Amino acid sequence: MTLSALDMITSDDGNGRVSELLAGFDGKPANLIPMLQMVQKEFGYLPQNALLEIARLTRLSPASVYGVATFYAQFRLQPIGKYIIKVCRGTACHVSGSDLLLDHIQNYLQVTPGQTTKDGLFTLETVACFGCCALAPVVVVNDHVYALMTAAKTTELLDELRQAESGAGETLEVSCREG
Repeated sequence: MTLSALDMITSDDGNGRVSELLAGFDGKPANLIPMLQMVQKEFGYLPQNALLEIARLTRLSPASVYGVATFYAQFRLQPIGKYIIKVCRGTACHVSGSDLLLDHIQNYLQVTPGQTTKDGLFTLETVACFGCCALAPVVVVNDHVYALMTAAKTTELLDELRQAESGAGETLEVSCREG
């Protein structure tokens, strides 16, 4: 007798956490997006076995669940870093050197937009515009805006964040926030 992938699912962490999260849903296909959102809020991304558990609960095919998860940009299928670095690509930032800044970050962290560093600390993304044009070029790390950034300031910021992780393990408010 062969068990299907759906029969073997328990949870991402092996103790029923996904099932616990989804217990409040009635399993209707209309709950698919809220279920995906809840799982992603808990884990930071959508683990494969969570997608399979959602498929089982909603009686949708795994392909249908995966299709929805990949259609919407809000959902992630890979773990993200503790620090999400977003580089503005808007016109003001671009003419102020955000393309060079992005190149510098890519080379420094050895990732391209959409990727996470091997240590799981940083994920690099680009954004069309933050609306902070007077502060260009802008880099946002998690919810903190860093203005008038240069390659040197960016390196300092990344080094301070990495150093904070190797020290006390708490998020550090870095000194280069204001240009």
